[in-house]
Amino acid sequence: MQDQLKVAFIQQELAWENPKQNRKQFKESIESINQKVDLIVLPEMFTTGFTMNAKAQAETMDGKSVDWMKKLASEKDAAIVGSLIIEDDSKVYNRLLFVQPDGTIEHYDKRHTFSLVGEDKVYASGTEKLIVDYRGWKICPLICYDLRFPVWSRNKEDYDLLIYVANWPKPRIVAWDTLLKARAIENMCYTIGVNRVGLDEKDNEYCGHSTAYDILGNNISPIRPNKEYVGILTLERNHLNFYRNKLKFLNDRDTFLIQ
Repeated sequence: MQDQLKVAFIQQELAWENPKQNRKQFKESIESINQKVDLIVLPEMFTTGFTMNAKAQAETMDGKSVDWMKKLASEKDAAIVGSLIIEDDSKVYNRLLFVQPDGTIEHYDKRHTFSLVGEDKVYASGTEKLIVDYRGWKICPLICYDLRFPVWSRNKEDYDLLIYVANWPKPRIVAWDTLLKARAIENMCYTIGVNRVGLDEKDNEYCGHSTAYDILGNNISPIRPNKEYVGILTLERNHLNFYRNKLKFLNDRDTFLIQ
């Protein structure tokens, strides 16, 4: 069990429906990380942008992007997490992959598909929450629109880190900032949100605001809007243990049944 977890997150523009170009750009960003990290977080649909052209852009779990993630995770000795479009058993998912350095892959299919733009019409919805045990840290990775639904993220498993990967547009960025902070406070965990920047093919603008909050809701990574960058931060287990033992808020949490 590690007392610290060093996390890198990459805020970057995405080339529309161009996995090859996006893999190239992210590889350059990942290779630029010149210090040892445990975890590297990429945005939602990092190979394509947030497209509803699901069938045409779908890959498989044996495809190039999954192999790419496995190779880089091994080379960097760090887990890589991000979502991409995956076809599995004749269904297409907005699927988050958590790829460990030894090649182990765990996945989470986005539970809350974004009906405002018809994501629910072309992507199957996931049903299972994922908790990853990685280097002694319990991690719950979720995707974009899931951020608006606190019951789904409720910390019943005593996880240490909550991650949201996103393509969250600029007009609603206040909600992104506010809800990330709220999720950290209510779940008594570190919370990291990784968003893209730039314009997509539909002229939707993304301003980033990738950041992290500690257990008290303090921003521990400066927000850098509208620019590409690689952020690196160190999470401390002592911070979690001290405030959880002192405040014990999770002992009083409600129990929910999700239908």
